Amino acid sequence: MSNKSTSDSIISTIVLRRSFLNRVLTGTGAAAFLGPKLASAQAAKDLSPALPAYVLPQNYESLKQSTWDRTGGNADARPIAPGATLPVFEADRPGLITHIWFTIAARSDQHLKELVLRMYWDGSEKPSVESPIGDFFGLTLGQYVIYESAFLACSPGKSLNCYFAMPYKKSARITVTNEGSQPVGSFYSNIDYQNRSIPDDALYFHAQYRQAAPNVPAPPEARKTNLDGRYNYVFCETEGSGHLMGITMGVLANADGWFGEGDEMIFVDDRAKPVINGTGTEDYILGSWDFGGRDGATPFAFHYYGAPLITNAERTGARYCLYRWHGDNPVTFRSYLRHTIEHGHANDRGDNFFSVGYWYQSQIYTNFPALPPVSERIPRLHVRS
Repeated sequence: MSNKSTSDSIISTIVLRRSFLNRVLTGTGAAAFLGPKLASAQAAKDLSPALPAYVLPQNYESLKQSTWDRTGGNADARPIAPGATLPVFEADRPGLITHIWFTIAARSDQHLKELVLRMYWDGSEKPSVESPIGDFFGLTLGQYVIYESAFLACSPGKSLNCYFAMPYKKSARITVTNEGSQPVGSFYSNIDYQNRSIPDDALYFHAQYRQAAPNVPAPPEARKTNLDGRYNYVFCETEGSGHLMGITMGVLANADGWFGEGDEMIFVDDRAKPVINGTGTEDYILGSWDFGGRDGATPFAFHYYGAPLITNAERTGARYCLYRWHGDNPVTFRSYLRHTIEHGHANDRGDNFFSVGYWYQSQIYTNFPALPPVSERIPRLHVRS
């Protein structure tokens, strides 16, 4: 190589190095030079953190409807006579219910099953929510149980709370009816809501009560395998487009043994076969191994799942209150939904089930099965001789 060529090569190398160092020192080449950690740090530094929603302007009017004493006194409750209906919420413009709180003082020990909660959206004559009040709040066996979940809770002092958002585009009405034979002395209500515009594509909230007291076991020849869900217990059924949010469920066992070998089977846009198949009732509730078994069952209550009541486990008369929310992954449907579960493996047991299914859909749906009379809603053993 000639001296001139060598000199040109050295000069070229020096220029390239100076150019690279200049980019590093000015920041344009720092990420490449110092590696991915610095690149990530710089990217994070350049992105401003998102502000919490509550520090931004809120475009609604925050209001409450309650049973407060209109005279300014302290008589903040309402009585409900046998057969009477108490309106607890009425709105005639678009809005959003964000929270419901009730507490009740009643003579009857069965008032959680005797009082019926109904919700009507946009002038519908039939309710999109219809349930005994206790069942709606997850107290599916008619007794108070202290627990907290993402959407429902029962506090010490027997207060009932619901955090499902409930939009309405024109109007809303909520009522409580006393279907029992004794008066309710004091019904307290606080319902928080917003007057606001509601998008056209907002979905309507629905809740459907069901029971089988008792379930009827499948015929002997159908108790080995179950692929079509023909004899399954049904949590809810609807037509339209929307998504399933979850269930609350009460079980009163009519026989010894584990009731929960039943699998959930969810039919989505196909009435003939389920799209979702589970592995057991306690698995669907996100527990395991019979919730601890005959002598080790332990109540629990978490954000999206729980069994806050377990008594006399795996014995005749066992009582379970259960819930499962699909808030992380609502089950979507476009034309049809039927959410079911087996009562025992392939429906081989005859226990008492009480439940509420919760979902949202684009159109108001009111084609519910008739609510059973009060006498049939009270949990009672049905022991076969």
